[in-house]
Amino acid sequence: MTTDPNILDELLKDCKTPDDVDNLHAQLLQRMINRALDAEMDSHLGYGKGERTGDQRRANTRNGKASKMVQGTFGTLDITTPRDRDGSFEPQLVQKRQVRLAGMESKILTLYAKGMTTRDIEHAMQELYGVRISHTIISQVTDAIVDDVRAWQQRPLDAIYPLIWLDGIVCKVHQGKQVINKSVLVVLGVNLRGEKEVLGLWIAENEGAKFWLSVLTELRHRGVQDVFVACMDGLKGLPDAVTAIFPKCLTRF
Repeated sequence: MTTDPNILDELLKDCKTPDDVDNLHAQLLQRMINRALDAEMDSHLGYGKGERTGDQRRANTRNGKASKMVQGTFGTLDITTPRDRDGSFEPQLVQKRQVRLAGMESKILTLYAKGMTTRDIEHAMQELYGVRISHTIISQVTDAIVDDVRAWQQRPLDAIYPLIWLDGIVCKVHQGKQVINKSVLVVLGVNLRGEKEVLGLWIAENEGAKFWLSVLTELRHRGVQDVFVACMDGLKGLPDAVTAIFPKCLTRF
């Protein structure tokens, strides 16, 4: 769609600074979202606002609107969500109880993954995006992803893996107010469908055969019954740790 240049000129005539452009963007976005929510309600009810039919009796009708403030990249938006009589309308563009537009969560999690505290993230979001998000909301976002991480860590595994790789990498991590080196142990497997799959990641003070034994024991508890070939480096004691849990496994360096 091409917009009439005269309309664009009229819209931009009072824009003198980047903040003015951001404010215009926020206004246009707000208007677009509100119109889209009205369209969602039309689709939900099966008829448009003010539309008449021969039979005016309807199973469900509009019931006013609810207003809320939603935080976007370019400022706060006043969003009005239509309501229906039986409360069955579930908006998708801006969902119920949503207080931020999509995209903020991924930015928060990226900063969190880099070791920033919730207070640090709060200040960074304000400085980088001009968005004020309380540390309480940030904690809710990070707590939600922690639940997903735990579910992934504890998920059941296949009974047989023809091939697995075991290796450790050294990463810098935040611990308290210090940045220290820790070992991240990685198990990568190939399942019977020929697909590569990361079976898990474990953080240790250092890479050792004893910790690897606990990792392999966990894999057993999560459903792995046999491994045909395990590839690894020359870490002392690691082959013995593998065969202690999977006696028939061949170990390769």
